[in-house]
Amino acid sequence: MRLKDVKVAILTISDKGSRGEREDTSGPEIRSIVEAEGAKVISYEIIPDEQYEIEERLVHLADFEDVDLILTTGGTGFSPRDITPEATLAVIERQAPGFVEAIRVESLKITPHAMLSRAVSGIRGQTIIVNLPGSPKAVRESLAVIMPALPHGIQILKGQTGECAKLSNLR
Repeated sequence: MRLKDVKVAILTISDKGSRGEREDTSGPEIRSIVEAEGAKVISYEIIPDEQYEIEERLVHLADFEDVDLILTTGGTGFSPRDITPEATLAVIERQAPGFVEAIRVESLKITPHAMLSRAVSGIRGQTIIVNLPGSPKAVRESLAVIMPALPHGIQILKGQTGECAKLSNLR
């Protein structure tokens, strides 16, 4: 199943990127991959590693832009400025740890540094939020792991599967 007609927002978290001191290569890599799968990228932004700003953007995209999927890149490591997981945890309503658990499992087959990822994933309203690493290579590897499950997860969340429709008729 592809991401046909899925509305995606990409949020690059980078102090240097937000100031124009470093070119963002991970955000465009995400865009290329999800658009090739049929998704519609409706927002792409680069913002600094500021918890309030990250939280505000995540809430706005999920609550007011009707985005199905928010993919963040960057800010998931051990640096004191890496606070993307904390900002994500502050705004999600339910955790969906399978996405980042699967990424870590597969990434550990490539590098032991995968265990240094503090990425999280969860749900806010009808939006899935997944923290991805900050490098294009790691973005490609991570998306390859979760792409097969994302469309079905979004369908379930939106109540668009046959099983969900049957359950809603029982209420």
